[in-house]
Amino acid sequence: MPAPRPSRPTPPGPPPPTRRNDHVDVIHGVEIHDPYRWLEDESDPAVQAWVEAQDAYSAAVLRRLPGRAAFRRRLRQLLNVGSVGAPVERGGRLFYTSLRAGQNQAVVRVRSGARDEVLINPNRLSPDGTIALDWWYPSEDGTLVAYGLSSGGDELSTLYVRQVRSRRDLPDRLERTRAASVAWLPDGSGFYYTRLPFPGEVPSGEEQYHRRVFLHRLGDEQGRDALIFAPAQPEAWPHLALSPDGRYLLILVLHGWSRSDVYLLDRSEPAPALRPIVVGEQAYFDGEVVDGVLYLRTNLGAPNYRLIALDPRRPERAAWRELVAESDTVLSSFTVAAGHLVLHRLVHATSRLELRTLDGALRGTIPLPGSGTVTGIDGRPDGETIYFGYTSFTTPPAAYAFRPGEQEVRVVAAPRAPAWLAAFQPHVEQVRYPSKDGTRVSLFLLRGAEQRQEGPRPTLLTGYGGFNVSHTPAFTPMALAWIEQGGVWALANLRGGGEYGEAWHRAGMLDRKQNVFDDFIAAAGWLISQGLTTPAQLAIAGGSNGGLLVGAAMTQRPELFRAVLCMVPLLDMVRYHHFRIARLWIPEYGSAEDPRQFSWLYAYSPYHRVRPGERYPAVLLTTGEQDSRVDPLHARKMAARLQAEAAPGRPVLLRVERQAGHGAGKPVAKLVEEQADALAFLAWQTGLGGNG
Repeated sequence: MPAPRPSRPTPPGPPPPTRRNDHVDVIHGVEIHDPYRWLEDESDPAVQAWVEAQDAYSAAVLRRLPGRAAFRRRLRQLLNVGSVGAPVERGGRLFYTSLRAGQNQAVVRVRSGARDEVLINPNRLSPDGTIALDWWYPSEDGTLVAYGLSSGGDELSTLYVRQVRSRRDLPDRLERTRAASVAWLPDGSGFYYTRLPFPGEVPSGEEQYHRRVFLHRLGDEQGRDALIFAPAQPEAWPHLALSPDGRYLLILVLHGWSRSDVYLLDRSEPAPALRPIVVGEQAYFDGEVVDGVLYLRTNLGAPNYRLIALDPRRPERAAWRELVAESDTVLSSFTVAAGHLVLHRLVHATSRLELRTLDGALRGTIPLPGSGTVTGIDGRPDGETIYFGYTSFTTPPAAYAFRPGEQEVRVVAAPRAPAWLAAFQPHVEQVRYPSKDGTRVSLFLLRGAEQRQEGPRPTLLTGYGGFNVSHTPAFTPMALAWIEQGGVWALANLRGGGEYGEAWHRAGMLDRKQNVFDDFIAAAGWLISQGLTTPAQLAIAGGSNGGLLVGAAMTQRPELFRAVLCMVPLLDMVRYHHFRIARLWIPEYGSAEDPRQFSWLYAYSPYHRVRPGERYPAVLLTTGEQDSRVDPLHARKMAARLQAEAAPGRPVLLRVERQAGHGAGKPVAKLVEEQADALAFLAWQTGLGGNG
């Protein structure tokens, strides 16, 4: 890296002015002032002009930052290291995703014997790389692949079917297949799938809900597809799995991230009818049917999850068999492969793979390349090989294989990592610190090996804390670029996540959401108390629910932080549920429609906690105009309020991507520019590399 230039650029005058309206709502007897309500309407030409002016102002600041060019060069190298996804075996063929240097989007590759070829390449579909592969499902015999494409980050997939041998698509085109779940019939003549309704099929404004299950026969028009299942609740989210023999269709209906229902369709019956297996339990279930046995992972009576088995023909509770009891580690997922149960466990937020008999007896563990994260497991139930993906803070995602009875794993496919990356090995440490209520929270620390005892440094703290999502070791180019310049990177495993089971998740949702913010603020305090950093050197970063996290942290304890990177955030928690797909998140956050839930949402809603004259950290808010999950209005309104009401002296910038959404499918070229802006901004404010 070139030597840093220790200059602090001056923003080019004040940010563009923003009209302020005197809009007041009265909710449950409370007056809610919302002076930037007008910025919610993205179709308003005045809003569009305001966004253009804000983005131009931000670009003028960001492109002049010292160190940006160096960050950009290194991030281009790191993001072009590439990745390989967890393999899937079907019909003697191996399918996996691969991202190689120079590609904007991952491709699907297929391996048959010694031949390894590209099967689906979205990079050829758009010159700017904004058409992305959303998901893909090979047929049981490995001759066909159903896959989804979307454009500009909107994730509103169209389903296509590709022939493996000819590399050509069939005429079938299925619309409204966002995040589709697909279960192929054994003979490849069609598949069950999920889709969203077309306009006119449901009440206006509800087209992003009412996800239903259909059966598609190859060659049919989409309008002829048979409706198989329609959940009673519009926000329910069905997921599909068909037994390899094709007899049983398993439908898991998710209600938020804490509970699910289980239905089974026996296709061998003369008039198949869905049979409820588990309905209405306040617990989560997932599973699969193999050789006439329904295996279910559940946290019913077991916050760290257990594994049960039952006969689909006699699913009565009294006949359930517990194969694997709950333990002090989290059963994160499982599959039946190579005649065994393969269990993925989280042990203090890192992965372990267990090998068990089909009766649940422990046979041993599958050796992993290090202390990291398993990204997926697969294998045929009657096959010989177990496949999995793996990554760590210093290892790009790669694919591996293991055969029971052998002692070593073999590499199936891995990125061609450059020699300089192998030579750069930061020190990784996991510590525990006390939160506000005394709860012990784990924290990963990454820093250069030579930096361990050199006093406080610019530090970037991140986390998530929600939706039962586990943030575990993963290859993170932004972290490596930051550390290389002399910084410290910290990742906190906050309550609300899944790292320590369902009890950990529930301790950070609904009326206990403040625990998540307390955990994060305590992490900042611990880093400062340990002499690792100072408030003048501490930056925080988070996206989506993590954007809410950093928004809450900076409005509750602004004096702790120098800079904030707030990406595709939720910030107006009083009105969030009215926009995009946000009703799906009510089980996690609650809704202001309910008086009790309103009280806790309003108490921490970052947009409503901004206080006039407060000295807030410097803030970079980022959003994408095509975001179909979190409405960009959150970032717009927060930028306007901070610019108007925060004490002067620290910049508040709004960076807007026109052809991008929530983040999924964002081309590498855009990631390079976005992350270079972000790191240069944080380095500028914290003094990383002399850039203060």
